Amino acid sequence: MADGIIVLVIVVILIFALKGSIKHFKGEGACCGGGSGTVKKKRKKLSGPAVEKHIIEISGMHCQNCANSVANALNEIDGAAAKVDLKAGTAVVSCDRPVDDADLKYAVEHAGYHVVGIR
Repeated sequence: MADGIIVLVIVVILIFALKGSIKHFKGEGACCGGGSGTVKKKRKKLSGPAVEKHIIEISGMHCQNCANSVANALNEIDGAAAKVDLKAGTAVVSCDRPVDDADLKYAVEHAGYHVVGIR
């Protein structure tokens, strides 16, 4: 009898863990923002017309909090404004002055994500 109760408790725990993991990887939960909080995306406008556009392929983003963190990190770069697409795993960065790819890569990786490529 005691073994049956232990098995039942373990099964219930595994069901809740699986449910949370599925929600996490579908990008529906607040996984990387620290608990149930959300990372607010800071909007940024360029001070002049865009002269460059970079498309960054990013891995490791699982939810909107991840995308907002990447956008905020890229928007900290002087002269750059980013729009991040979570589902595509990309960021489009418009620049009103020349911005080095190394600076873009550093910002993304410093935020905790991996740059697959920049075009």
